[in-house]
Amino acid sequence: MNSRPASFDELDRKIVTALMENARTSFAEIGAEIGLSSTAVKRRVDRLRETDVITGFTATVRPSALGWRTEAYVEVYCEGAAPPRRLAEVVRGYPEITAAMTVTGGADALLHVRARDVEHFEEVLERIRAEPFIRKTISVMVLSHLIPDSPEAGAALLAPDGAADVR
Repeated sequence: MNSRPASFDELDRKIVTALMENARTSFAEIGAEIGLSSTAVKRRVDRLRETDVITGFTATVRPSALGWRTEAYVEVYCEGAAPPRRLAEVVRGYPEITAAMTVTGGADALLHVRARDVEHFEEVLERIRAEPFIRKTISVMVLSHLIPDSPEAGAALLAPDGAADVR
C-alpha cells in the first residue's frame, strides 16, 4: 500500500462513481462513458487501489437470503474508559456484529447487529452484556429501511447454522 496522497481528478471521480453503482461494469464500458480507453481506465483503477481510494469490491445481498431476518443497533456503555482497540477485539468475535464504531455522546460504541430472529438477537445481546467491561446496552430494532439500496440494507456474511432462505 502506498502512503502518499493520491491525486484524484474528475475522471477518477467518474470511475469511482461508476464502480460504486455497479462494481461489475467493464473498463471498456466505463471508458466509453467518460472518454478513455479501457487500458487507461484499468491503469487508473489500479492506481486507485494501490493508494487505498478503492479498498475492495463487494456484492450486496438481501440479508434474509442469508438467514438474517432481525436487525438492530446497540449502544454500548463501558465501565471506565474502554480503549477502542479492546472493543474492536471483542466485537470481532461476534459474526452477528456487522459494523462497530466508537461514537460521541453518552454511549462508548454503536454496534450494528444482524440475527436470525429475535431469540437469536437476545442471545447475542446477552453475550455482549456478559463482557466484563460492558456496563449497559440500549438496543433499537430496525423495522424497515427507508433507503433500501443503501449498503446498510445489504449483508456480507451468512447467518450461522446455514439458516439461509433462498426464496
